[in-house]
Amino acid sequence: MLACTAPAQALSLQIEDAALRPAQAAATRQLLDTTVERLPPAWAAALDRRVAVEWRDDLPAQVHGRAKGRRMLLDRALLDDWMARPADADSDDPATRAAQAAVLHELAHFYDRSPHGGLSRDPRLLDLAGWQVSPLRLGLRVGHNAFSDRSPDRYELTSPAEFVAVNLEHFLLDPDYGCRRPALYRYFAAHFGTSPPQADCAPDLVYLQAGSDAPQPLLRIDPARVYAVDYLLAEGNERLMSRWGHSMLRLVICAPERPRGPDCRLDLDHHRVLSFRAFVDDVQVSSWRGLTGSYPSRLFVLPLAQVIDEYTKVELRGLQSIPLRLQDAEIAALLERAARLHWSYDGRYYFLGNNCAVETFKLLHDGVPRLAGERLASITPTALLRRLRRAGIADTDVLEDRDEARRLGYYFEPLSARYQAMFEVARQALDLPQARVQDWLDLAPAERTPVLRRADLRASAALLLLEQAALRRQELLARDELKRRLLGGDAQDPEALAAVRDFLGLQALLSRPATLLPDTGYGLPQQDERDALARLSERHAAQWRQQGERLRTEARRWLPPQRSAALETTEGNVDLLAGRLRELHRDEGGFRLR
Repeated sequence: MLACTAPAQALSLQIEDAALRPAQAAATRQLLDTTVERLPPAWAAALDRRVAVEWRDDLPAQVHGRAKGRRMLLDRALLDDWMARPADADSDDPATRAAQAAVLHELAHFYDRSPHGGLSRDPRLLDLAGWQVSPLRLGLRVGHNAFSDRSPDRYELTSPAEFVAVNLEHFLLDPDYGCRRPALYRYFAAHFGTSPPQADCAPDLVYLQAGSDAPQPLLRIDPARVYAVDYLLAEGNERLMSRWGHSMLRLVICAPERPRGPDCRLDLDHHRVLSFRAFVDDVQVSSWRGLTGSYPSRLFVLPLAQVIDEYTKVELRGLQSIPLRLQDAEIAALLERAARLHWSYDGRYYFLGNNCAVETFKLLHDGVPRLAGERLASITPTALLRRLRRAGIADTDVLEDRDEARRLGYYFEPLSARYQAMFEVARQALDLPQARVQDWLDLAPAERTPVLRRADLRASAALLLLEQAALRRQELLARDELKRRLLGGDAQDPEALAAVRDFLGLQALLSRPATLLPDTGYGLPQQDERDALARLSERHAAQWRQQGERLRTEARRWLPPQRSAALETTEGNVDLLAGRLRELHRDEGGFRLR
């Protein structure tokens, strides 16, 4: 029996294998000594007992060690590789890294089970690790870890104890750990009172913008340039899935030339939105699949302008942008957590149990430790807003004066009221029988055409806005018709379905950015990975846009004749009004709306 004890530490590792040759025993002692030297003093001091070390040939495949009682069992192949290393092998040598990682992994289990450990039961560690709280389970945690992308070792996902052991390996052995998993690095450093050497990290945080026409999909955000974070609520409508609204977070990012301050709220082109959405990969949203969690839940990063258009112009839903009372350090921590989700999280979307409100709540809970102590758990966006307001976190006072809220960008009103006002202009000028704009838009496009031909300048301008809205509506109806046709049994068109699948395949790559970096690292992307991401994302985004344009063109021939005719007639109405406006403008010598 050979003792291997680090001076001034209580930990004692004893080699209990009488069959070891002297060279093997010496190599084992060297391995244990060099590994124990890496332990933080608090860790080593907590293991105030002797641990017997045995080399075994009977461990399961892919298992390098076991921590049982006071015995550490190690795979003998690790010793063979350790002894076969070059004499000048450094810490990056694969055999060196594998053997030391196995010893550290088992020592981490011993520490975690000690009175000084308990990391795998610490709520904050569970938040950071990915065993998130569940609003529907009275604060209990989900039973699985969905942070499966860009993992250093998927074995960490099997249990909190294994997560601790795997991550403590990297905390002590990987200089990049503090860059790739910064929140966990800070957690372990604070717990042990020591900070292992850390590499220089790539600046800022990076995200992949989805669904954007931006030529550069890869987005860099410097947390110091984010002035505020708002709770962004899309108001509900009559649709079942939208009745309680949609939860998002708005990042108020300052323009590069603007000093950080309240005026950054004017820089709308630079603002971004964090939005959890179900990624639909089958060309149709199914209520049943939404209830059973068949859709992936992903964190999308979108330009604010795109979100405003989507809700106020297309869905005719208002947007409330309510500031959250967060300190600068809390904003930085929230952005860092959002980046971890963006690159690692592959959750399941449930209409009730894990929807946009639940995901947004979990992001706030996990990203800002102070908020974890508040009673914020909610399953609807409006309920989450009420709880944020009651906790003094959401400043809803900005909405009290609706005119001022619109002026300052705290409220973006739906265009439905504007559409009704424009319709009133046309109704009075043309003596239309309809009283509501909705009734006018419900007419067949061909029924509206003769009226458009006799509109004056002012009425033509108003009707152009309405025909453009009617065109967006027809495009949505055509899209829904196409979905039903493609999935309609005997009516299924293999060529059309294949084209849609190809388009959605490219979109899936952009919605799950980790797939663009297979086997290149873990955690937050660093500089070499970012360079590769910039090239790949630009290429995929260009292909996605090209295929989308081709799909929109080809889709016309897959539509039923009646729907295709309605779409073409509405486009003709828009062209007719645009031409009539140009003609009337020339005739009247100017363009003035009274």
